[in-house]
Amino acid sequence: MEDHKQSAEIVHSEKAGGVDADAALTAHHIEDARPWYQQPELRKLYLMMPFLFLGSTTLGYDASLLNGLQTMPAWKTCFGGFAVLLFTPYIADLCGRRMGTAIGCAIVILGASIQACPPRSNPDAMFLAGRFIMGMGSNITNATCPLLITEVTHPRHRGRVTTIYNTAWYLGAILAAWTTFGTLNHVQGDLSWRLPTGLQCAMPGVLLLAVYMVPESPRWLIGKGKHAEAKSILTKYHGNGAETGFVTWEFREISQTLALERAAASSSGWYELVRTPGNRKRCYLIVLTAIFSQCSGNGLVSYYLSAVLNTIGITNPSNQAAINGGLTIWCWLVSLGCAFLVDRVGRRTLFLGAGLGMLASFSIWTACSAVYEKTGNASAGRAVLAMIFLFYGAAGLAWPGLTVSYTVEILPFNIRAKGLTLCFVFTSLAGIFNQYVNPIGLQALAWKFYFVYVAVLVVECAAIYFFYVETRGPTLEEIAVLFDGPNANVAGQEMPYDRKASVAASKDV
Repeated sequence: MEDHKQSAEIVHSEKAGGVDADAALTAHHIEDARPWYQQPELRKLYLMMPFLFLGSTTLGYDASLLNGLQTMPAWKTCFGGFAVLLFTPYIADLCGRRMGTAIGCAIVILGASIQACPPRSNPDAMFLAGRFIMGMGSNITNATCPLLITEVTHPRHRGRVTTIYNTAWYLGAILAAWTTFGTLNHVQGDLSWRLPTGLQCAMPGVLLLAVYMVPESPRWLIGKGKHAEAKSILTKYHGNGAETGFVTWEFREISQTLALERAAASSSGWYELVRTPGNRKRCYLIVLTAIFSQCSGNGLVSYYLSAVLNTIGITNPSNQAAINGGLTIWCWLVSLGCAFLVDRVGRRTLFLGAGLGMLASFSIWTACSAVYEKTGNASAGRAVLAMIFLFYGAAGLAWPGLTVSYTVEILPFNIRAKGLTLCFVFTSLAGIFNQYVNPIGLQALAWKFYFVYVAVLVVECAAIYFFYVETRGPTLEEIAVLFDGPNANVAGQEMPYDRKASVAASKDV
């Protein structure tokens, strides 16, 4: 085993008072400067990423399916309510990122099968049981896929690739929306909802077959003492088969940092999430991100689009399904495009732009809803529909793409899995609010209920402006300096103080 106490040479420079992302990632030994698609092994790695994106696509399909099923009279006859998607214990640190993904996919397939084929004797109970099982599987899969992506991706592309992962949620929503639209108009009886429900097996099925084509996380392997295997993966994909100076530097930074994290941690338990000031700040931002991602007004449309459209006179099931399908395509295109801006514009800027844009469009949405209720003006109703699209266009700047990618990158390896679990716990709690409180509020107050979300968006914008930390520039390990200061355990004891201070300065950029 190599001596992990050797110095890791890190080239750095400052640009506009912050860290130049390219210089921060380059060792004295120049890495391959070609674009990723001209590097054979890196190209292979990234061509495998879409399989992992299917973890997010599965979630999007499920969420949009609920909207689509609400428009189907046959489904309403069979089922009168919704089951809460429960979170399951996190297994990524025990079994690995790939094995965790495989286990989650198998559970999702089982749950979807039960939902699609419940017995006639007690269909409600079995459908809810299927949703419970599927919720367990989807949470496992979505807790492992983004970890594997961010930990195996080349440092230069980490932000973009990990952010793209959660935009695939909308791709699943598109498939579900148009599938339910088609079955609503062309399929009769129970098959109209059984068919789109059963198709939930397709995406996790493909992922289950393909997941072992993707290499395991080098960081997880190092954490398990498998240094040679980890270095082999880094050499193959980040060095195109050659053990370059860059690969050596990257391997040493990762291995030294993980060793120091283990030495500094009081334990491997959940208490480590809040033991230090830096970790407490991470948890605070993760909780805010999880809640804002679900409770900024977007939950009204994500789960109850049918009820929202009813308030502006759009009651035809076919029209509602078509709007749902068009909205998901729009959301996917916007969020996917914005995923490529994370390293150019910065995470904090995208979060703030999304918050301000959502606040403006939602305020107009609320005003137009009031006009429509009082006057029945058709133009006001159309304006509400337009604001829904503008609202989601603004949301696409940051949500959902950065919800997962920002969470995983601000966490050090030793608590990354647990911190992502924390994100999903609060996402689930926010989902409970959406599923139980929103319909009550809409039924009791109609458009007046929107004022709750106007207030939430004001708080959200203030929180992002004052508390969110910019993470553009530093490597996955060096981000710790932004939260723990220049004395953070990064890249070994030999990491120069001025290098740590330089990285820390980037949080103000």
